[in-house]
Amino acid sequence: MSFSPTRFVMRRPVMRRLALLSASVALFPGAAPIGTPAAAPLAGSAAVPAAGLGTGANAAKAAALSSQPVLPAGPRLPGFAADLAQQPMIDGPAAWGALSQHDAWARIARVPQSALQQARWDYARSLVGSERGGEAFGVLEVMVQDDPDLAMVDGYRLARGAALTLLGRYDEAVAALASSGLSANPEACAWRLRALSQGHLAEQALEQVDCARAALRVARPKAFVLAAAQAAVEGGQPARAVEWLHPLPDSDPAANLLRGRAELLQGHGDEARLRFARVERSGTIAQRTDAQLSEIEARVAAHTIGFDEALRKLDAIRYSWRGDVIEQRALRLGFRLRDARGDIAGALDNGATLMRHFGLSGADAAILPILRDKLTQALDPARKLPLDKAAGLYWDYRDIAPGGAEGDLLASRLAERLQSAGLYERAADLLDYQLFVRAGDLARGPLSARVASLYILAGRPDRALDTLRKSEDGSLPDAMIAQRNRVEAVALSQIGRTEEALAVLETVPGSAALQGEILWKHREWQRYADATAASLPAPRALDTIGQAVVLRHAISLATLGREDALAALHGRYAPAFAGLPTAPVFAMLTASPMQADPAALGRAMAALPSASPAGDLADLLERAPDVAPVPTKGAKPGSG
Repeated sequence: MSFSPTRFVMRRPVMRRLALLSASVALFPGAAPIGTPAAAPLAGSAAVPAAGLGTGANAAKAAALSSQPVLPAGPRLPGFAADLAQQPMIDGPAAWGALSQHDAWARIARVPQSALQQARWDYARSLVGSERGGEAFGVLEVMVQDDPDLAMVDGYRLARGAALTLLGRYDEAVAALASSGLSANPEACAWRLRALSQGHLAEQALEQVDCARAALRVARPKAFVLAAAQAAVEGGQPARAVEWLHPLPDSDPAANLLRGRAELLQGHGDEARLRFARVERSGTIAQRTDAQLSEIEARVAAHTIGFDEALRKLDAIRYSWRGDVIEQRALRLGFRLRDARGDIAGALDNGATLMRHFGLSGADAAILPILRDKLTQALDPARKLPLDKAAGLYWDYRDIAPGGAEGDLLASRLAERLQSAGLYERAADLLDYQLFVRAGDLARGPLSARVASLYILAGRPDRALDTLRKSEDGSLPDAMIAQRNRVEAVALSQIGRTEEALAVLETVPGSAALQGEILWKHREWQRYADATAASLPAPRALDTIGQAVVLRHAISLATLGREDALAALHGRYAPAFAGLPTAPVFAMLTASPMQADPAALGRAMAALPSASPAGDLADLLERAPDVAPVPTKGAKPGSG
């Protein structure tokens, strides 16, 4: 299996360190490797730090890593920026100079300190001319550390941009070459063209052609010619690409790959396939893979290959190749084919991978609305997609779901289906992502309460509390804050933190019923009786909630042995209970309280109406465990 470094960017810092170390060794051949006893500094280079390490805190870190003492930093070298700015500008390949490695090292080792930067500069230019970007970059880094003003000199910026291009760090290269003093320099334009083309920014690269033409007329590495041809191919100008490639040998696999793609763009499918076949016999693995993909593209364009065969070949390429424009093109073609055949799942897979790893810019930007539309279609209730598949599909592609109200509705509907099926935690996880990643500020308040409620229903009050804490926002409306506090109180009561739950509700208007429910669930009989005494309903026709309130109050009084209070309750509510199914229970509790033994109290609790004074929070409270059995008559308040 082959891998391109484009996606695996974590390797770059390591490569960069190796390049800098290589350059420092080249500059100072007498220096000891890291981890060995330090040797005396060379003449003319005393106290010059290794590339990328610098002085002060950075030097201390480097010493700590190598277990070596920090050497005292010497004075900075004499300024070289002004001298370099006065030197002739690099205007062609000959200006990079040519030095043998032996001569460059010997000169650096012998020159006086005042001439060291010039020796380094000559060596760096020679390394760029030899296409040794890593070593050139290391030398240039050493130079700018000793004279930061070099970063303002156009010649230095050109060399740095060239080295970064050779390292494949194209964005940084273009930035380094963006100086106004380099805008019309043919050599800088040639390096910009190469960096932009190899970074697959074809249109911007083609804008550099006229400026770079003078620098490209002379003999130079074929990478520049290939870059110009690639920009022409990817920019939709195949005839210009063929013209650029004309000087290269007919057997060159890199050139043939671009010739084949240019022929394909001009509608010459047979000629293109022949070029690709030649590349497969003589090219590198990257070129052979590119040729295989290009042949598939040619056959799809000519309608000489079926969907199944084309997709099978594309999947084989993606299995063996990852991380650069080849995979990007394979994903793009795979998306088009699967979209054309109505394969929603396959189109989502290819399109989402394309978006996540390569971004959807340029012509690819039109893919995102298509992906969102396909996800919405797939989750449409009318399609009756099984719930497990619908939930999995949304979770896999939640990052491409529509935004705003449309996305909120999509997630909410799916969460409702999960909740109806009793899959509370799955529903909560789905909306939790919506809450913290996609929801707008106005939607976060009610959504946070809903997510926390679902976690409570799932038996996860800890996650409910975590959700409320992370989504806390003092700017929410008072009504929304009150609703969040109610849910928080239920979650706290579930984990046994009753006092905290009641404290949260102290400032919540109209929370007396909820406080009573929490006390009831935790068998706080005395406190429950005291809390509900003032909120008993009027002694007239009682609905199921009114019956439940009175009967619960009677049970708490019976548990406490409060016979006088029970007698008063009987006198007040007996007419209202007359003829109701709960009348026998009420009579047992209030008319003959001395006969209400524990078994009778248990039967009374079982006969209570299911209606709860807690309203919409009743289901959440039902998830709270019954923490203690019903005590015997006359037990100590709060005891179990």
